[in-house]
Amino acid sequence: MGMVIGIDVGGSTTKIVGLDGGRIQSPMFITAADPVTSLFGAFGKYIYDNQIQLADIEQVMLTGVGSAFVNSPLYGLPTSKTDEFLANGLGARHASDIDRLIVVSMGTGTSFVRIDGHNIKHIGGVGIGGGTLMGLSRLLLKTSHIKQVAELAQKGDSTHVNLLIGDICNTALPDLPVNATASLLGKVDSNASEADIACGIIYMVLQTIGGAAVLSAINSEIRDFVLIGNLTQLPQCQEVFAKMENIYHVRFHVPPFAEYRTAIGAALAYTRGGECVIG
Repeated sequence: MGMVIGIDVGGSTTKIVGLDGGRIQSPMFITAADPVTSLFGAFGKYIYDNQIQLADIEQVMLTGVGSAFVNSPLYGLPTSKTDEFLANGLGARHASDIDRLIVVSMGTGTSFVRIDGHNIKHIGGVGIGGGTLMGLSRLLLKTSHIKQVAELAQKGDSTHVNLLIGDICNTALPDLPVNATASLLGKVDSNASEADIACGIIYMVLQTIGGAAVLSAINSEIRDFVLIGNLTQLPQCQEVFAKMENIYHVRFHVPPFAEYRTAIGAALAYTRGGECVIG
Protein backbone atom coordinates (compact mmCIF):
# COMPACT_ATOMS: atom_id res chain seq x y z
CA MET A 1 0.00 0.00 0.00
CA GLY A 2 1.22 3.48 -0.85
CA MET A 3 0.91 6.54 1.34
CA VAL A 4 -2.55 7.77 2.29
CA ILE A 5 -2.88 11.53 2.79
CA GLY A 6 -5.53 12.76 5.22
CA ILE A 7 -6.56 16.42 4.97
CA ASP A 8 -8.86 18.32 7.31
CA VAL A 9 -9.97 21.43 5.41
CA GLY A 10 -11.33 24.20 7.60
CA GLY A 11 -12.56 27.63 6.59
CA SER A 12 -9.04 29.07 6.40
CA THR A 13 -6.77 26.48 8.04
CA THR A 14 -5.90 23.11 6.55
CA LYS A 15 -4.28 20.27 8.48
CA ILE A 16 -2.56 17.50 6.61
CA VAL A 17 -0.93 14.23 7.61
CA GLY A 18 0.38 11.16 5.84
CA LEU A 19 -0.13 7.56 6.89
CA ASP A 20 2.63 5.32 5.61
CA GLY A 21 2.23 1.72 6.70
CA GLY A 22 0.11 2.91 9.62
CA ARG A 23 2.80 5.36 10.77
CA ILE A 24 1.87 9.02 11.20
CA GLN A 25 4.22 11.13 9.14
CA SER A 26 4.98 14.83 9.66
CA PRO A 27 1.61 16.46 10.37
CA MET A 28 1.44 20.15 9.49
CA PHE A 29 -1.05 22.95 9.00
CA ILE A 30 -1.35 25.92 6.68
CA THR A 31 -3.45 29.06 7.12
CA ALA A 32 -4.70 31.06 4.15
CA ALA A 33 -7.51 33.44 3.24
CA ASP A 34 -9.85 30.75 1.90
CA PRO A 35 -10.17 26.95 2.07
CA VAL A 36 -9.09 26.21 -1.51
CA THR A 37 -5.90 28.27 -1.19
CA SER A 38 -5.25 26.71 2.20
CA LEU A 39 -5.78 23.19 0.86
CA PHE A 40 -3.49 23.49 -2.16
CA GLY A 41 -0.89 25.38 -0.15
CA ALA A 42 -0.87 22.68 2.53
CA PHE A 43 -0.66 19.83 0.02
CA GLY A 44 2.12 21.44 -1.99
CA LYS A 45 4.18 22.30 1.07
CA TYR A 46 3.64 18.85 2.58
CA ILE A 47 4.89 16.86 -0.39
CA TYR A 48 7.76 19.31 -0.98
CA ASP A 49 8.98 19.38 2.63
CA ASN A 50 8.76 15.59 2.95
CA GLN A 51 10.18 14.90 -0.53
CA ILE A 52 7.14 12.83 -1.46
CA GLN A 53 6.54 11.92 -5.10
CA LEU A 54 2.97 11.95 -6.39
CA ALA A 55 3.47 8.38 -7.56
CA ASP A 56 4.04 7.34 -3.93
CA ILE A 57 0.54 8.48 -2.90
CA GLU A 58 -2.21 5.87 -3.13
CA GLN A 59 -5.13 7.94 -1.92
CA VAL A 60 -6.06 11.44 -0.75
CA MET A 61 -8.87 11.69 1.82
CA LEU A 62 -10.59 15.00 2.53
CA THR A 63 -12.82 15.99 5.42
CA GLY A 64 -13.91 19.18 7.17
CA VAL A 65 -16.27 21.99 6.20
CA GLY A 66 -13.88 23.35 3.57
CA SER A 67 -13.80 20.06 1.65
CA ALA A 68 -17.21 20.99 0.17
CA PHE A 69 -15.35 23.46 -2.08
CA VAL A 70 -13.30 20.69 -3.70
CA ASN A 71 -15.05 18.68 -6.42
CA SER A 72 -12.19 17.26 -8.47
CA PRO A 73 -9.18 14.99 -7.85
CA LEU A 74 -6.25 16.69 -6.16
CA TYR A 75 -3.35 16.85 -8.61
CA GLY A 76 -4.96 13.99 -10.53
CA LEU A 77 -4.64 11.64 -7.53
CA PRO A 78 -7.48 9.37 -6.35
CA THR A 79 -9.40 11.69 -4.02
CA SER A 80 -12.39 10.97 -1.79
CA LYS A 81 -14.26 12.68 1.02
CA THR A 82 -15.30 11.29 4.37
CA ASP A 83 -17.69 12.40 7.08
CA GLU A 84 -16.03 14.69 9.61
CA PHE A 85 -17.62 12.95 12.59
CA LEU A 86 -16.38 9.57 11.36
CA ALA A 87 -12.91 11.10 10.98
CA ASN A 88 -13.09 12.48 14.53
CA GLY A 89 -14.01 9.05 15.86
CA LEU A 90 -11.40 7.12 13.89
CA GLY A 91 -8.65 9.60 14.69
CA ALA A 92 -9.40 9.59 18.42
CA ARG A 93 -9.83 5.82 18.67
CA HIS A 94 -6.53 5.28 16.86
CA ALA A 95 -4.83 7.01 19.80
CA SER A 96 -6.55 4.95 22.49
CA ASP A 97 -7.17 1.34 23.48
CA ILE A 98 -10.44 2.34 25.20
CA ASP A 99 -13.51 0.77 23.57
CA ARG A 100 -16.16 3.12 24.99
CA LEU A 101 -15.54 6.85 24.99
CA ILE A 102 -16.76 10.21 23.80
CA VAL A 103 -14.64 12.27 21.42
CA VAL A 104 -14.71 15.97 22.23
CA SER A 105 -13.65 17.83 19.09
CA MET A 106 -12.80 21.38 20.10
CA GLY A 107 -12.77 23.44 16.95
CA THR A 108 -14.58 26.68 16.13
CA GLY A 109 -17.43 25.08 18.02
CA THR A 110 -17.42 21.69 19.76
CA SER A 111 -18.88 18.36 18.65
CA PHE A 112 -19.37 15.14 20.59
CA VAL A 113 -18.96 11.72 18.98
CA ARG A 114 -19.69 8.54 20.94
CA ILE A 115 -17.62 5.45 20.27
CA ASP A 116 -18.86 2.05 21.42
CA GLY A 117 -16.61 -0.63 19.99
CA HIS A 118 -16.89 -0.30 16.20
CA ASN A 119 -19.95 1.95 16.42
CA ILE A 120 -19.35 5.66 15.92
CA LYS A 121 -22.19 8.14 16.38
CA HIS A 122 -22.40 11.92 16.41
CA ILE A 123 -24.49 12.80 19.47
CA GLY A 124 -24.50 16.59 19.36
CA GLY A 125 -22.39 19.58 20.25
CA VAL A 126 -22.25 23.10 21.62
CA GLY A 127 -21.59 26.42 19.93
CA ILE A 128 -18.66 27.11 22.24
CA GLY A 129 -15.08 26.68 21.07
CA GLY A 130 -12.19 28.46 19.46
CA GLY A 131 -14.53 30.87 17.71
CA THR A 132 -15.95 31.91 21.07
CA LEU A 133 -12.48 32.42 22.48
CA MET A 134 -11.45 34.54 19.49
CA GLY A 135 -14.62 36.62 19.54
CA LEU A 136 -14.52 37.40 23.25
CA SER A 137 -10.80 38.13 23.09
CA ARG A 138 -11.36 40.51 20.20
CA LEU A 139 -14.14 42.24 22.13
CA LEU A 140 -12.51 42.42 25.56
CA LEU A 141 -8.77 42.33 24.84
CA LYS A 142 -8.63 43.85 21.34
CA THR A 143 -6.85 40.84 19.90
CA SER A 144 -7.88 37.52 18.39
CA HIS A 145 -4.39 36.01 18.46
CA ILE A 146 -5.00 32.91 20.56
CA LYS A 147 -1.35 32.28 21.41
CA GLN A 148 -1.03 35.83 22.69
CA VAL A 149 -4.20 35.46 24.78
CA ALA A 150 -2.99 32.15 26.25
CA GLU A 151 0.37 33.68 27.20
CA LEU A 152 -1.38 36.63 28.82
CA ALA A 153 -3.72 34.27 30.67
CA GLN A 154 -0.75 32.48 32.25
CA LYS A 155 -0.05 35.70 34.16
CA GLY A 156 -3.66 35.91 35.37
CA ASP A 157 -5.73 34.25 38.06
CA SER A 158 -9.16 32.84 37.23
CA THR A 159 -10.31 33.16 40.86
CA HIS A 160 -10.15 36.96 40.46
CA VAL A 161 -12.97 36.84 37.89
CA ASN A 162 -14.81 33.55 38.51
CA LEU A 163 -17.19 33.25 41.45
CA LEU A 164 -16.34 30.10 43.45
CA ILE A 165 -18.51 28.01 45.76
CA GLY A 166 -16.32 29.25 48.62
CA ASP A 167 -17.21 32.87 47.77
CA ILE A 168 -20.88 32.28 48.51
CA CYS A 169 -20.79 29.38 50.97
CA ASN A 170 -18.27 28.66 53.72
CA THR A 171 -18.67 24.89 53.43
CA ALA A 172 -18.50 22.47 50.52
CA LEU A 173 -21.74 21.36 48.88
CA PRO A 174 -22.51 17.72 48.03
CA ASP A 175 -20.04 16.70 45.29
CA LEU A 176 -18.82 20.32 44.98
CA PRO A 177 -15.66 21.50 46.78
CA VAL A 178 -15.28 25.13 47.82
CA ASN A 179 -12.87 25.75 44.92
CA ALA A 180 -15.44 24.66 42.31
CA THR A 181 -16.77 27.37 40.01
CA ALA A 182 -20.22 28.69 40.91
CA SER A 183 -20.40 31.32 38.15
CA LEU A 184 -17.98 31.81 35.28
CA LEU A 185 -16.91 35.47 35.11
CA GLY A 186 -19.32 36.10 38.00
CA LYS A 187 -16.76 38.16 39.92
CA VAL A 188 -15.57 40.46 37.12
CA ASP A 189 -15.49 44.16 37.89
CA SER A 190 -13.97 47.26 36.31
CA ASN A 191 -10.69 46.66 38.13
CA ALA A 192 -10.04 43.25 36.54
CA SER A 193 -6.68 43.07 34.81
CA GLU A 194 -6.31 42.00 31.19
CA ALA A 195 -4.39 38.92 32.35
CA ASP A 196 -7.26 37.91 34.66
CA ILE A 197 -9.81 38.53 31.92
CA ALA A 198 -7.79 36.43 29.46
CA CYS A 199 -7.59 33.65 32.03
CA GLY A 200 -11.32 33.93 32.72
CA ILE A 201 -12.24 33.72 29.04
CA ILE A 202 -10.15 30.60 28.48
CA TYR A 203 -11.49 28.95 31.64
CA MET A 204 -15.05 29.79 30.60
CA VAL A 205 -14.65 28.14 27.20
CA LEU A 206 -12.86 25.04 28.51
CA GLN A 207 -15.09 24.51 31.54
CA THR A 208 -18.24 24.90 29.45
CA ILE A 209 -16.96 22.33 26.96
CA GLY A 210 -15.94 19.94 29.74
CA GLY A 211 -19.26 20.29 31.53
CA ALA A 212 -21.22 19.70 28.32
CA ALA A 213 -19.07 16.64 27.58
CA VAL A 214 -19.84 15.15 31.00
CA LEU A 215 -23.55 15.81 30.50
CA SER A 216 -23.42 14.08 27.11
CA ALA A 217 -22.48 10.85 28.89
CA ILE A 218 -25.37 10.91 31.38
CA ASN A 219 -27.30 7.61 31.55
CA SER A 220 -24.30 5.77 30.11
CA GLU A 221 -21.30 4.04 31.64
CA ILE A 222 -18.82 6.15 29.67
CA ARG A 223 -16.25 7.87 31.84
CA ASP A 224 -13.52 8.50 29.27
CA PHE A 225 -13.33 11.55 27.02
CA VAL A 226 -10.71 12.07 24.31
CA LEU A 227 -10.03 15.73 23.56
CA ILE A 228 -8.97 16.68 20.03
CA GLY A 229 -8.65 19.93 18.11
CA ASN A 230 -6.65 23.13 18.38
CA LEU A 231 -7.82 24.08 21.86
CA THR A 232 -6.01 21.04 23.29
CA GLN A 233 -2.79 23.01 22.81
CA LEU A 234 -3.79 25.68 25.33
CA PRO A 235 -1.54 25.42 28.40
CA GLN A 236 -4.62 25.93 30.62
CA CYS A 237 -6.15 22.62 29.45
CA GLN A 238 -4.22 20.49 31.91
CA GLU A 239 -5.34 22.45 34.98
CA VAL A 240 -8.96 22.94 33.91
CA PHE A 241 -9.65 19.35 32.93
CA ALA A 242 -7.71 17.90 35.87
CA LYS A 243 -10.02 19.79 38.24
CA MET A 244 -13.07 18.56 36.35
CA GLU A 245 -11.81 14.98 36.56
CA ASN A 246 -11.76 15.26 40.35
CA ILE A 247 -15.22 16.78 40.56
CA TYR A 248 -17.00 14.50 38.08
CA HIS A 249 -14.91 11.33 38.55
CA VAL A 250 -14.16 11.01 34.85
CA ARG A 251 -11.01 10.91 32.72
CA PHE A 252 -10.04 13.40 30.01
CA HIS A 253 -7.35 12.23 27.57
CA VAL A 254 -5.28 14.40 25.23
CA PRO A 255 -3.56 12.11 22.70
CA PRO A 256 -0.38 12.85 20.77
CA PHE A 257 -1.06 14.97 17.67
CA ALA A 258 -4.43 15.88 19.22
CA GLU A 259 -4.89 18.87 16.93
CA TYR A 260 -4.41 16.66 13.85
CA ARG A 261 -6.69 13.78 14.85
CA THR A 262 -9.43 14.65 12.34
CA ALA A 263 -6.91 14.62 9.48
CA ILE A 264 -5.51 11.34 10.80
CA GLY A 265 -9.06 9.98 10.97
CA ALA A 266 -9.69 11.00 7.36
CA ALA A 267 -6.74 8.85 6.26
CA LEU A 268 -7.92 6.01 8.49
CA ALA A 269 -11.36 6.18 6.85
CA TYR A 270 -9.65 4.79 3.75
CA THR A 271 -7.47 2.19 5.46
CA ARG A 272 -9.86 1.12 8.26
CA GLY A 273 -13.22 2.73 7.64
CA GLY A 274 -14.81 -0.56 6.70
CA GLU A 275 -14.38 -1.75 10.27
CA CYS A 276 -16.82 0.87 11.60
CA VAL A 277 -20.57 1.30 11.69
CA ILE A 278 -21.93 4.84 11.59
CA GLY A 279 -25.02 5.85 13.51
